[in-house]
Amino acid sequence: MNRFPKKLLSLLDKRKTENNFRALSLLDKNLIDFSSNDYLGFSKNAELKSLKDSILKEYQIQQQGSTGSRLITGNSFIHIDCEKQIADFHNGEKALLFNSGYDANLGLLSSVLQRGDIVLYDELCHASIIDGIRLSFATAYKFKHNDVSHLQELVDKSKDASTIYVVTESVFSMDGDCALLKEISVLCKNQSAFLIVDEAHAIGVYGEQGSGLCNELGVEQDCFARIYTYGKAMGAHGAAVVGGMDLYNYLINFSRPFIYTTALPASSVALIMASYQLLQSTNQIKILQENISLFNEFTSTFTNKINSTSAIHCFLIEGNEHVIYASKQLKEKRFDIRAIKNPTVKIGAERLRICLHATNKKQELNSLAEELNIYLLK
Repeated sequence: MNRFPKKLLSLLDKRKTENNFRALSLLDKNLIDFSSNDYLGFSKNAELKSLKDSILKEYQIQQQGSTGSRLITGNSFIHIDCEKQIADFHNGEKALLFNSGYDANLGLLSSVLQRGDIVLYDELCHASIIDGIRLSFATAYKFKHNDVSHLQELVDKSKDASTIYVVTESVFSMDGDCALLKEISVLCKNQSAFLIVDEAHAIGVYGEQGSGLCNELGVEQDCFARIYTYGKAMGAHGAAVVGGMDLYNYLINFSRPFIYTTALPASSVALIMASYQLLQSTNQIKILQENISLFNEFTSTFTNKINSTSAIHCFLIEGNEHVIYASKQLKEKRFDIRAIKNPTVKIGAERLRICLHATNKKQELNSLAEELNIYLLK
């Protein structure tokens, strides 16, 4: 059947007209990686694979799939031990595994937020956070990006709510800047609001042994929930929500994305466990931080760069057509850098999103900065 609704075809045509049509492409291995979220190079790390294989052998894993949801046949000792490892590492009481960071945010927010609650979220929060909020029955308001004064105004207007939640990313995925977690944490404590922090782009980059920005800023125990995603610096897949025992039990009972999905297979869980082991012994975090400092030094004169101490560095180039052209120009110089277009970001806020890695060489960073300066941005 080849028929397709005309309304949907018109939406596709509109995307093409506006130069924001998305299509899948294969990774060109001849390019220098400045686009993946593999910040520590773990996804290609031979030691990580060896650690994973050892864990699978230790647990005598024989089946390939998990055979069912965690509440039916998908639970096992390796899942339970992995969750204990996660909770201990992140100084939390309990952790609960989800199949992805998107699932974790969807499962947490859609179930926890109740009718009569108010949820306040940073306007630049990830789509998974926004979608989780939309699936709840809470009333939602966004506060201006990193504007604690605006957040306070919204909290003051929400006094009649049964419960107030504040949601933010610790490192914003499309800007690379960090949330003002200390200030937000103080505000939440003073107002008896519940703080939820997505650490997807902070794990492996900030904190003791890469444990995240909440750890580095000393606000771990001020959070109602923290979300850690493993498909980025950890080189694995899946995610976990870290919080108290009551939250753990609540999610098992009420989080539909957890209850009604097949559990992560043991091979994926073993890889997460191996990633945490490697995180505690690797020198890659230090090298990544050195590369971040170097790149900031090389690009210190650029006026269209968003300030960042994370692995994500963005250069604003207005207009989908212009940012696509810039990306293609850099590709000709062997740099794999993706154009971030609207509607992923607001119209006028299109940008090149550059991801730095521990595996990037100093000369690559310097050459990239020179190309940006010559061809695109000065």
